[in-house]
Amino acid sequence: MLALNNIEVMYDKIILVLKGLSLKVPQGQIVALLGSNGAGKTTTLKAISGLLAGEDGEVTDGNIQFHDKDIHGMEPDKIVREGIFQVMEGRRVFEHLTVEENLIAGAFTRKDKGGAKNDLQLVYEYFPKLKQLKSRVAGYLSGGEQQMLAIGRALMARPQLMLLDEPSLGLAPLLVREIFDIIRRINENEGTTILLVEQNANIALSIAHYGYIMESGRIVMEGTEDKLKKNEDVQEFYLGLTEIGGRKSYRDVKHYKRRKRWL
Repeated sequence: MLALNNIEVMYDKIILVLKGLSLKVPQGQIVALLGSNGAGKTTTLKAISGLLAGEDGEVTDGNIQFHDKDIHGMEPDKIVREGIFQVMEGRRVFEHLTVEENLIAGAFTRKDKGGAKNDLQLVYEYFPKLKQLKSRVAGYLSGGEQQMLAIGRALMARPQLMLLDEPSLGLAPLLVREIFDIIRRINENEGTTILLVEQNANIALSIAHYGYIMESGRIVMEGTEDKLKKNEDVQEFYLGLTEIGGRKSYRDVKHYKRRKRWL
């Protein structure tokens, strides 16, 4: 469904952030894009959704194809109409609108208003809490409720591809599990393809079909969920697993990058 081919992204015409990045997202699957802060994960999503220009960023090389159509350089609203919707990091709800008004805003680009009304009920089925709070001003919701609202608003656009940026950020573990279970159900029940950016590798790989690991603007490893979970480097540096009884000095941790087998 989506293919990024040797993408380079530059900010302010001097700062190179993505360096020949390539990845594919097959239709109907959940693909996880993992990595630490500053790896370039959010920049990758913004390159896809056309939001780089607002931050003086641009794709300077490579191409981005959606259903074999080049969408590089397309305006963000047109990309939404093509079927791609990004859920931004930090929720970004319309704080002065009610929950239901936020959801209706998600269907702005749709022409089938009758279908949008049906999808409003669908969102309430996935997120019963939102139905209870539909008249509440969104700015007064908790972080978890705002995350539910942001995902629900994306559903209202009926996207073919949903880009999720750090949905676990700032949420309690129990709530994270609930939201990721709903993401999995949306993929299974609605057939929505999902590209998931996440630092929490454990929870991301629990629902993903395939994963990529980014470091310093490059893909350094990829594979199925099972392959990545069994990789020793991934276990140590992303899943927090080490050999039983193993202990590491501060010096080992400080210079861990030097020991990674993929560098």
